[in-house]
Amino acid sequence: MSKGKDKETFALLPIRPSSPSASASAPRTVSINRDGTRTAAHSSVHQHTRSNSPRPRSPPDHPAKHLAFASPSSFSSDGAGSYGDGFSPTTSTASNPNNNNDNSPPNMALGIGSSSGNGSGSSHGYRLAKHRNSDEMDGDEAPLLLHSSTSFSGSSSSGTTRGNSTQGKGPNRHKFSSIMDDLKPSNDSKAAKSRTIDFHASAKEKKRYPPNVTRNTKYNIFTFLPVVLWEQFKFFLNLYFLLVALSQFIPALKIGYIVTYVAPLCFVLAVTIGKEAADDMKRFRRDQEANSQRYQMLTPSGFKMVPSSKIRVGDMIVVNKNQNVPADMVLLRTTEASGACFIRTDQLDGETDWKLRLAVPSCQALPNDEALLELSASIYADAPHKDIHSFIGNFSKDGDGPGQHTESLSVDNTLWTNTVVASGNAIGFVVYTGKDTRAVMNTNHPKTKIGLLDMEVNRLSKILCVFTLTLSLAMIALNGFAGLWYIYLFRFLILFSSIIPISLRVNLDMGKTVYAWQIMNDKEIPGTIVRTSTIPEELGRIEYLLSDKTGTLTKNDMELKKLHMGTMSYSVDTMDEISTHLDTAYSQQSSGFNRARGISTAPSHVGGNKARRDISSRVRDIVLALALCHNVTPVEEDNGSITYQASSPDEVAIVRWTESVGLTLVFRDITNIHVRNAGGDIFEFEILQVFPFTSETKRMGIIVRDLATGEITFFEKGADVVMSRIVQYNDWLEEECGNMAREGLRTLVIARKRLSEELYQEFEAEYHVAKTSVTDRTTAMNNVVNRILERDLELLGLTGVEDKLQDKVKQTLERLRNAGLKIWMLTGDKIETATCIAISSKLVARNQSIHQISKLQNPMDARDELDLLRGKKDCCLVIDGESIQLYLDSLRDEFIEITVRLPAVVCCRCSPTQKADIARLIKQYTKKRICCIGDGGNDVSMIQQADVGVGIVGKEGKQASLAADFSVNQFSYLDNLLLWHGRNSYKRSAKLSQFVIHRGLIISIMQAVFSAMFYFAPIALYQGWLIVGYTTIYTNAPVFSLVLDQDVPKEIALMYPELYKDLTKGRSLSYKTFFSWLLISVYQGGAIMILSIWLFENQFVNIVSISFTALVLNELLMVALEINTWHRFMIVSEIVTLLVYIGSMAFLPTYFDMNFILTKTFLWKVAVMTAVSSCPLYVIKILRRKYAPPSYSKLTE
Repeated sequence: MSKGKDKETFALLPIRPSSPSASASAPRTVSINRDGTRTAAHSSVHQHTRSNSPRPRSPPDHPAKHLAFASPSSFSSDGAGSYGDGFSPTTSTASNPNNNNDNSPPNMALGIGSSSGNGSGSSHGYRLAKHRNSDEMDGDEAPLLLHSSTSFSGSSSSGTTRGNSTQGKGPNRHKFSSIMDDLKPSNDSKAAKSRTIDFHASAKEKKRYPPNVTRNTKYNIFTFLPVVLWEQFKFFLNLYFLLVALSQFIPALKIGYIVTYVAPLCFVLAVTIGKEAADDMKRFRRDQEANSQRYQMLTPSGFKMVPSSKIRVGDMIVVNKNQNVPADMVLLRTTEASGACFIRTDQLDGETDWKLRLAVPSCQALPNDEALLELSASIYADAPHKDIHSFIGNFSKDGDGPGQHTESLSVDNTLWTNTVVASGNAIGFVVYTGKDTRAVMNTNHPKTKIGLLDMEVNRLSKILCVFTLTLSLAMIALNGFAGLWYIYLFRFLILFSSIIPISLRVNLDMGKTVYAWQIMNDKEIPGTIVRTSTIPEELGRIEYLLSDKTGTLTKNDMELKKLHMGTMSYSVDTMDEISTHLDTAYSQQSSGFNRARGISTAPSHVGGNKARRDISSRVRDIVLALALCHNVTPVEEDNGSITYQASSPDEVAIVRWTESVGLTLVFRDITNIHVRNAGGDIFEFEILQVFPFTSETKRMGIIVRDLATGEITFFEKGADVVMSRIVQYNDWLEEECGNMAREGLRTLVIARKRLSEELYQEFEAEYHVAKTSVTDRTTAMNNVVNRILERDLELLGLTGVEDKLQDKVKQTLERLRNAGLKIWMLTGDKIETATCIAISSKLVARNQSIHQISKLQNPMDARDELDLLRGKKDCCLVIDGESIQLYLDSLRDEFIEITVRLPAVVCCRCSPTQKADIARLIKQYTKKRICCIGDGGNDVSMIQQADVGVGIVGKEGKQASLAADFSVNQFSYLDNLLLWHGRNSYKRSAKLSQFVIHRGLIISIMQAVFSAMFYFAPIALYQGWLIVGYTTIYTNAPVFSLVLDQDVPKEIALMYPELYKDLTKGRSLSYKTFFSWLLISVYQGGAIMILSIWLFENQFVNIVSISFTALVLNELLMVALEINTWHRFMIVSEIVTLLVYIGSMAFLPTYFDMNFILTKTFLWKVAVMTAVSSCPLYVIKILRRKYAPPSYSKLTE
């Protein structure tokens, strides 16, 4: 028969079981209609599955890797849907001749995930985010909420409507509301509408849409000052000091020099405004650079260069290899012969794997680029929205006959802004610009996280405010509310304003900058990036650590370790035998009657088939299956080397393994795949159909035709939980899968089915009818695949892939456990594999038992399990996602109450939404600080829920790293980050904040004593330069040097992680320590002021210089008293500050009489005053260290 002539394009959909025995977690298609109702179409469910609580759905794998290999007719087809959507045959819009005028889509046949009723209305297929590619075949990272089969459609699909009465039933109910909000199109009246853009649109038409200008700046020249000032003065402290400064313009309230009160506030504002201006200027320059990038635009007069900012909707833009895409475009043509090109999306979604994009078939078939200008065509694009994985569009052109020729467009035909063309050059048609682009709509500014220490300081500031008011009222009351007491009250409030230190926020922020610099420059954790510099102290307060598994605890570096074929098993030590068997099989084939055949031709009769095949042919069959059944593409680099591009490291690991044993993937495009054996023979196969992997179906399949023999074979591989019901009966698969899982290996079952030409034609015909149906398309397509293909597949074998542990994971987890952290591992992997990893990584201590909860069906059983768990204090809980959802729905409080007390918890088959829910629950219930760490896009929601989010730069890209507060290269950096930098940041900030508060309190107490001794008159003791210099050049450097202090050496902090437990109690900054410092301030301020008046009774005119000198010396001594480990900057700051103070006396004759100061009387009396104020504290410190030493004292001796 002729090959490839009358073929339709074949839908690329997940393979879903429909028979009662097909799956214990059969999928469910849910549509949300525009009126808010939901429509569901059910596949048959296994008898043991809870029919009213389907498992959360997961998105299928990214189509770019799978659509590329859809069928040989992909480029001559019309239909396209999103995510697993099939290309539908070419349709005509003759039935809708007014298509271009009403902005409605042409008559579209959409694929999976889109629905269209009677050809009217637009259909928007939405998908929330891409799932973790690395965990594909094991289903490691389970489902997101929305995916290709969840659609928003203008007309309801047939099925059962789920009303409010059923919403929320069952443990795995979907939560749509927040996602619906996220995926709403822009509210802009123009941007929120779908659009039809003509190839010859006028300039006026193009101006209807936003300009393609990148604007990331927060301010403009008019809004800068008002917005910055508003952001500062909406905080109480800054507003308080503004009012104090403004009060000095009222004569009755004026105390001393206005500059005394205005200068500190202006300094704080100048620092903030300068920082904001510098940051915004950097953003402005980046915007200018992006807007000035030049691109070639195809015009009737030829190609001309235009800046990115001048690009408009409807323009045709040339994007060269390795060039950024300037706007959201539909790919019209590419220089690649296949009509497809690769793009890099790491700047958009953080993922490093390349995506394949397909040119519009009609445009790719044109003889040259200039022919595009001669087309009478238009492109329909759906309304702008945030989902980068979804696009609904049509390409329409006038044909030779009546009506229009229409080809459907999907996300596979798009080039989004900020992606990079990785192969060939491309010409794109601009459909979205500026704020309508996916990149801009997904640019969000996460809420600023406020650390626990900042909240504690804020509470103390309120206490100080009350103390200031109380002290002022006390002064008025002691004077009997005489005279204009209300004026005096305001004057006292102004005099005591230093109790609330305006420099506290500045000092803490500068300290955080120092901590961030130290973290990023720590040579033991290279590559660490601090993305949120406001919360380094939180690293020292963590009590719960929630970690992903794959790529976080493990390397995401896959290696095939075992191959089991029922009667034969191969491991690493015996892999060379596979090469020998493969060579033998191909040698026999080459010398026999079937040279160049790649698949065993023995009849596939059940029963004697296995017995008649020798070992070599069986090995060849499974190796060939592994070499063909995947979505890997070999890519030749510029240096001539070959690399493999795929959506999953599992896939690449298997293809590399087949290469190592003698069967190499050498070529693949959308229609063909070639492999080469060790003898150099090339075996060519035609790709007839690809069924991509999804986390829902947990399997993928491919139909290929051997071009040498014409034989058609269906290969399928997937997780054992689904494949065990598809393959022929066997008595070893379940046992061997369990054995491999206990070894920590990720299992993959490989099977095949030979198809006769007649059977394939029958499948193709029925499948074509199913994929072009308007209603229940997904169910119909699944039924065809299940009935014809997924029946009694021949089991070829089982592979075991190892995901290696990260370096030093065992030591790190042990340290963190000893530090008192309760560790939760949240993974999408199966219970056996997760348990094995938990044991091997030392997440479970040697003396801990493991309590397993799985497959709970009702709240009664769940409560019984909790009662059993309640009595086990030192055990590790292992629980699956279905049981977790049951607890979250029906026994939330009881579940979290018991589990937060356990030292370790392993949550398996856990969806990203469940991860975020668990993180939120622990925060709300315990009120403790939690840290979440992960490496994939599906960890982002969990990371953003945490008090401290840590992202690992992994093989999947930087999506988690970019969303996190701290970015690290590997898990083992956590011990340094928490036990050392977290300790220092918290202890230093606590000491710094208390010392700054003390510095303001002591001078206010001196002012109160001074006023009390002079008939409670609101007269300033220190004015002008003295009050300004006190908090700046006279004390600031020594006080700020406390950010370099350390109470224990780094080696001790890491060697004895138990020291970390004291930090989580918050004792370094508490009400107890605050009132201790308050008493110290009252004592020292009173002692200095009283002694000044008593000792210098005859030199009262010099009381200012006397008391101020004692005050400065006292502060320098107090800094020295608080230092645990001297740093050279501390020594220099103490000496230089003292010299600066002494030197400044000569330049301030208004305050200092040098003739008096240089006398011996002044020197010895000031020395006595300083000794009386500070020496008792030294004595107390010595006694405390002797009788109540800190926990680390013996370790540092």
